Amino acid sequence: MAKVEVKQLLEAGVHFGHLTRKWNPNMAPYIYMERNGIHVINLYKTVAKMDEANEALSKIAASGRKILFVATKKQAKDIVAEKAANVNMPYITERWPGGMLTNFVTIRKAVKKMAMIDRMKKDGTFLTLSKKERLQVDRLRAKLEKNLGSISEMTRLPGALFIVDTMREHIAVKEAQKLNIPIFAMVDTNSDPRDVDYLIPSNDDASKSIDIIMTQVTNAVAEGLAERKSEKGEKEPKKEAKKEEAPKKEVKEKLAPTPETVETEAPPVVAKATEIKVDVEATKEAVAEEKKEAPKKEAKAKSAKADDLTKIEGVGPKAAEALTNAGLETFAKVAKADADKMKEILTEASSRMAHLDPTSWPKQAQMAADGKWDELKEWQDNVKGGVE
Repeated sequence: MAKVEVKQLLEAGVHFGHLTRKWNPNMAPYIYMERNGIHVINLYKTVAKMDEANEALSKIAASGRKILFVATKKQAKDIVAEKAANVNMPYITERWPGGMLTNFVTIRKAVKKMAMIDRMKKDGTFLTLSKKERLQVDRLRAKLEKNLGSISEMTRLPGALFIVDTMREHIAVKEAQKLNIPIFAMVDTNSDPRDVDYLIPSNDDASKSIDIIMTQVTNAVAEGLAERKSEKGEKEPKKEAKKEEAPKKEVKEKLAPTPETVETEAPPVVAKATEIKVDVEATKEAVAEEKKEAPKKEAKAKSAKADDLTKIEGVGPKAAEALTNAGLETFAKVAKADADKMKEILTEASSRMAHLDPTSWPKQAQMAADGKWDELKEWQDNVKGGVE
């Protein structure tokens, strides 16, 4: 994915903040200067934070979880709906339905009601109703489609929320916090960044600004989905083994002595002496290189062995990183870990994760370690945010 440049953000007006009298002091680290009574956002920090958010979103998308996009303000509605639909992600652009996350079971019933009306129209039951009843059902169907049509395919709680303007969508923020769902958001100078896990300091009022940020975010999501697709369609291990053996054969053929090289070789004694010197120097260089690359190899080995802990309901990218750093990088280790110990690890890693409740994580990790994915999904669908 091509990274966005500061110049592009500048042209889109991403740097314009709110009036200085409306600012939130917690946004001070992301403000560059004040000009004509308006705060100017530091775009270099915007780019850095956007890269961080995009990386996390890509991982969530690659894990198969849905990302719910929320934007109900007029200038953001159409942009968010179009961009989210392009990557097949759910979105809310009308009024936020209260209890959308905390009372998800009831919301799902409303979505099922919409599907039931569609079935009635297909099997002819709809025509048996009176004219007045048909009119009422049509109105109900239109209302449900307007408010919940975009989330009809979301059968479980989302893996993350992306919000445009946290001040306007404060109810969505509160619900996500209650269920330990990671929050990504465009945060302007009048908003509180402490409510958000991954913030992108930017102008959340201008349509051009929203468009350029949403383009970058959805591109990252698309990359994650492509990565997931490629993992599923990987070739068999045998073919990979053959490919690995082919270069080795070529190297052996190159190293094999040819008749010309045999004729021009030095006398045996001299040749042996030079070979010994070369071997000693080569071994010294190899040892030095191994020492340099040892930390990298260890890090790669850890990441290769680590499981995707975000598949546990309630574990976000930052929580997964904290657990991995503490040595709990696999489902098996999390299953054996004590909930109180994990709580301490999360609190030490960041005060923002102090509200997380890891009580059910060992249970979920055990199901994941045993490969009981259907059972895990069914369990997660019946609970709220991984809290029993």
